[in-house]
Amino acid sequence: AAKLDSYLGSVFCYLGNYYRDIAGDKSRARGCYKKAFELDETDEESGIAAVDLSVELGDMDTALSILNEVTEKASAGTAKWAWLHRGLYYLRTGQPSQAVADLQAALRADPKDCNCWESLGEAYLGRGSYATALKSFRKASELNPELVYSIYKAAAVEQILGKYENAIATYQQILKRTEDYVPALKGLGECYLMLAKSALDNYLDRKAVDYIEQALEFFTRATKQRPDVSCLWKMLGDTCTSVHVISPVKVNVQVQGSLLGKNADKEVLKKNELLRLGGRCYGRALKLMPLPSLWCDLGINYYRQAEYLTAVDTNSNEISELLEKSLQCLKKAVRLDSKNHLFWNALGVVASCSAIGNYALAQHSFIKSVQAEQINVVAWTNLGVLYLVTGNTEQAHEAFTVAQSLEPSYVLCWLGQALIAETVGSYDTMDLFRHTTELSMHTEGAKGYAHWVCSTLQDKSNRNTELYLYNIVQMNAIPAAQVVLSKYTERNPDDASAFTMLGYLNEYLHLKRQAADAYERSASLLKNSEDIEKYNIAMQNYGRSLCALGECDKAIEVYTSTPLTEFDGIVGIALAYFKKGLLQESMKAYKKALSVAESEQGKAHILTALAIIEYKQNKVDAAKTLLFKCSLKEPSMESLKALCTLGLVKQDATLATAALKELLKHEKGDGSIYERCLIASAVYALQGRNVGVQREVSKAIHSNPNNPALWSLLSRLIPLYASQKAKGGAVAGSVSHVLDVKHGKEVLLNIAVNQLAAGCHMLEDEKNNPLKNIQKAIHLRPDNPGAWAVLMAACHAENTVVCVNNTQPKRRDLEMTIVSTVSAKTGENNLPHNYIQTLEDWCLSQAITSLEEAGKLSEAEALCSKGLKSRPGHPGLFLLLRQVQSKQLLQSHKELPDNILEELRKTVMTTSTSVAAWQ
Repeated sequence: AAKLDSYLGSVFCYLGNYYRDIAGDKSRARGCYKKAFELDETDEESGIAAVDLSVELGDMDTALSILNEVTEKASAGTAKWAWLHRGLYYLRTGQPSQAVADLQAALRADPKDCNCWESLGEAYLGRGSYATALKSFRKASELNPELVYSIYKAAAVEQILGKYENAIATYQQILKRTEDYVPALKGLGECYLMLAKSALDNYLDRKAVDYIEQALEFFTRATKQRPDVSCLWKMLGDTCTSVHVISPVKVNVQVQGSLLGKNADKEVLKKNELLRLGGRCYGRALKLMPLPSLWCDLGINYYRQAEYLTAVDTNSNEISELLEKSLQCLKKAVRLDSKNHLFWNALGVVASCSAIGNYALAQHSFIKSVQAEQINVVAWTNLGVLYLVTGNTEQAHEAFTVAQSLEPSYVLCWLGQALIAETVGSYDTMDLFRHTTELSMHTEGAKGYAHWVCSTLQDKSNRNTELYLYNIVQMNAIPAAQVVLSKYTERNPDDASAFTMLGYLNEYLHLKRQAADAYERSASLLKNSEDIEKYNIAMQNYGRSLCALGECDKAIEVYTSTPLTEFDGIVGIALAYFKKGLLQESMKAYKKALSVAESEQGKAHILTALAIIEYKQNKVDAAKTLLFKCSLKEPSMESLKALCTLGLVKQDATLATAALKELLKHEKGDGSIYERCLIASAVYALQGRNVGVQREVSKAIHSNPNNPALWSLLSRLIPLYASQKAKGGAVAGSVSHVLDVKHGKEVLLNIAVNQLAAGCHMLEDEKNNPLKNIQKAIHLRPDNPGAWAVLMAACHAENTVVCVNNTQPKRRDLEMTIVSTVSAKTGENNLPHNYIQTLEDWCLSQAITSLEEAGKLSEAEALCSKGLKSRPGHPGLFLLLRQVQSKQLLQSHKELPDNILEELRKTVMTTSTSVAAWQ
């Protein structure tokens, strides 16, 4: 047929089929297909066959020339087969960018080809375009949900992108269909292992243990299906070895019995057992594929086992044996691949450990590691540590400096510099330790920084130095040190000194419960130690923290379990007795402390405490005597403040004034400016110098304009002593709120009171008015009865304003609700009886006035009568009752009886200064 018509393309196509399928002559078949395609360019079957046979025969040039010819002539959306084949060719030959372009052209011709989408995903993945690769694989699996490979690749890309939770969900989707799909099992194990490593980096150790357990489960299932795959055993070894940083107390991991060669379903392994299992897994991987990296992994595992046994003080022979094995494994790895810097570095670490102490080999290894890889921050840092351990400080400094220049964010080289600074006594030590905690969390950096913060805080003489203000205040050192030390103690639960420091920092942050827990842990760790002195100090710290929590019985029990020969311990139990109400025992303890006190300052403090106990027993003269005794020797600020306060409480202006004069003479610092200002204002108020009250606080603010507590105090005092300046009081409150939001609970209440005193209301300013501010204050602190009372006043003011403007009041019938709320809130809070009584009386009077002004005279009269039943003879309520009754009579237009007129006359005579009585 071909001879009869040499231009009939289909004949050559059939001939090609014959030579390919029957005769088995691929070369001739390719020639026939090529001829057929040349005669008829629309014959896709011949073109595809010619290209496929050319590829099989290794003639890529012919295949590519056919494809190029077709794609050059093809219009958009046509010749899908040519674009697809050329795209696959580029993908095979490592040209992903060209493959992407051709596969996109193929998809224009057939956008629903799932295989083409899958190939495009591979091309994007090869190019490093992970997000678009993920979209392509998802599109392929949407078009054909049976494409398990596309779903697997989508999960693998999510894993590469670090979206481990999403990847886990996708892998699980595969396992629902194909329970034993090994790539998915391996992927799940890897995701859980990566999540475990991330949790370990963030010191979330318990979370990490959970992830490790799940990783082991999936890797074990994978090895059941394919026990001949080396990488699965390697991953099992990695997972088991990753527990080396976790405290043994937290490691209880369930492992399938099949992995241990036992018939049991699951067994719980401890840390040492898990590390040994990791070593066996590496050994199995090595039998399957003896790679140098596996020898290195096995060597590191043996080192981690030895490290654990050293920490728990086990047999030294076993430790030496493990370290020798580790050294031999790492030497084997180095012999197999002497150009790998990681192997040399690991060998150096093991050689430099104290049990081996082969520092020459360690130095040689680290230098070889640096030579194998120039940008090698880890090896330079390890070399620096080696020099530091061997006493070569200058060389250590140089090595750490090189490491810093290679990677400034690597925390360990900075930690090395901090240790050098500490060794030579540099001022930069604390700053360097702080910098390590900012870079990332590390146990050495955390404990080092916490130690320096605690040491600085213990030195009370440095509070006004630039060094203290920068290192502690400006750098927010106390919270920062507390956070890193909390993480440190999570991973190192047996370090008593760390728990002591953590308790100390928690005390500074007013975290009383956490401080007590930390001190308790420290004491329990030191209980069986040989250092009795440290144990006693830890117990006293614990007792002090319990006392601060109000757990006085427990505190007394803790204190009495110690010898109590030192000043601090005796004072601690004295305070616990005092807080418990055992005043006689407290007094005895304080007197004992007085006999052992060495400094005059300490004696003055004890005399002040004794004076307070005397005052508690209503022995005011004895208290005065003790406080005067303090002030005669070397007056302490506490004794002068106590003396001044005693004068204020007893309304003794002479005593209070004299004590204040002494206090102002001796106290000059800004540390207790608020207390000093508060006491001075109270003394001026007692003297009746209202202007002096406001001026005292204003002068203090002028010297300390950034002190929010002083602005808050000013806004609180102005309505009481300078109400004509109420607008200024509102501004002062706003300034305090801006300077420190924490003052918002008290300041918003003060702002509302000042605005009420200034006559501000909602019609003037819809956003900033008494009602809005007091609502915010209640929202922040709903248990404050005073705020509810101010809310009642604000509602009354707003109702009065709308009445004056002849509009309808909006806030009606709230009086009784607010009165009952105030009563409930005063019952919940531990407030002074006089304050509660005054507040409830005021609220009741305000409610009666509001009802009267609203025209509800009968309700107002009933409320007055109810109030007088509980408080008979209360002049304010009696006056309000007469006012309501008089108003009722006035409205009735009847002539007043003589007895009523006589009663009104008596009321005016008894309260002649009352405007309400005359009205």
